[in-house]
Amino acid sequence: MPSPAGGQVRTTFYYGPWQCSAAFMARCESKCAAQGHALMGCMWLADIKGDWQGRFMLMPAEAGGRLAVTHCCCDYPKVPDLQWRRNTWDKARRGFRREWSSEFGEWPSTSGDLWTGHHVFDLAHGGAPTARDNVLPVPDSVHKAYNAEYPACYAPGGRWLTPGPERPYAD
Repeated sequence: MPSPAGGQVRTTFYYGPWQCSAAFMARCESKCAAQGHALMGCMWLADIKGDWQGRFMLMPAEAGGRLAVTHCCCDYPKVPDLQWRRNTWDKARRGFRREWSSEFGEWPSTSGDLWTGHHVFDLAHGGAPTARDNVLPVPDSVHKAYNAEYPACYAPGGRWLTPGPERPYAD
């Protein structure tokens, strides 16, 4: 897609879930402790790679970067208003996707079926239903994998408390 300053931007999503690197695990441990909670696990959900090609001072140029999407599974209690959170998301989903699309391009779909919006900080433990930085578009198969692993991330002593590699994939 064209970038606002000229040139082209290509965004690639890599989906986990993977075990967090030691650095991400340490960041999660600090985050949980700062909130008065203990770390139960850390999941690296996705890695978003952005590549830019264009011109800089009339010369061809390239640049890029990565953004890791992680979730810290602190020992948060389950919320009593889970149904309200789900209803809020259900009512806001269409508008959320429209707003997201205005900035990032069309909400992804497969064979005409829109991808699921996954709540990074899950609703059951207090995640905000419509927070812009809390919803990630994911294919249905990935969403099922995330949902299967979240309970294990919040369980004591699971594999999500063990650090993984610095980068769990090759591109």
